[in-house]
Amino acid sequence: MTIKLNDTELQELATQLRHPSGKGGVTIADNMNENNIKMTESSILELNLKQNEQVLELGHGNCGHLDFLLQQATSIRYVGLEISELMQQEAIKLNKKHSNSDVRFELFNGKTIPFYEKRFDKIFTVNTIYFWEDVNAFLREIYRVLKSKGKFTLTFSTKEFMETLPFTRFGFKLYSEKEIVDLLKLANFKIETIRQLNEDTVSKTGESVYRKSIIITSYKE
Repeated sequence: MTIKLNDTELQELATQLRHPSGKGGVTIADNMNENNIKMTESSILELNLKQNEQVLELGHGNCGHLDFLLQQATSIRYVGLEISELMQQEAIKLNKKHSNSDVRFELFNGKTIPFYEKRFDKIFTVNTIYFWEDVNAFLREIYRVLKSKGKFTLTFSTKEFMETLPFTRFGFKLYSEKEIVDLLKLANFKIETIRQLNEDTVSKTGESVYRKSIIITSYKE
């Protein structure tokens, strides 16, 4: 059912999508996990995970996809970073069976990645780039903590699609495929693959939509 929201409600929705909090944030997290699962699983598959690799996810939400990720190879070590304390708590609660030293959920400021350089074999993020304050600086941070020959997969919905959603005018920075590719190259990433993912889904306001997304996998020489 489509929900008609006024500007104040749309702005609140946009705020929750950026930084989920409170009771409404839990609902938003469940909704995001359900609606974004195909994007997330497709991004994980693009990483081509191998045994013993260290994986970093930026903006894991409630991390309802962790089982899928860990099934890709044995002895994967996973770290998830979030700006939302609520999402960190939800991810820990939802993934209690993985509460060991190989799975960690941590908070960060969304600007600097709190790890030493060349730490991770694979890094990925889904639907977070709209909220990065300084895209160039953050891509340099990702490059810094990625190992040589490591892969970085960045997944986002197209600018053309996102512009059709009423809440994205509140705090979302939208990008075209070319803009993202140019930003990655500026940060010294080499482009490996660019794939399109089109799917029927439901928007955050309850509308049936045909979402067009891009999955860009790059690497560090």
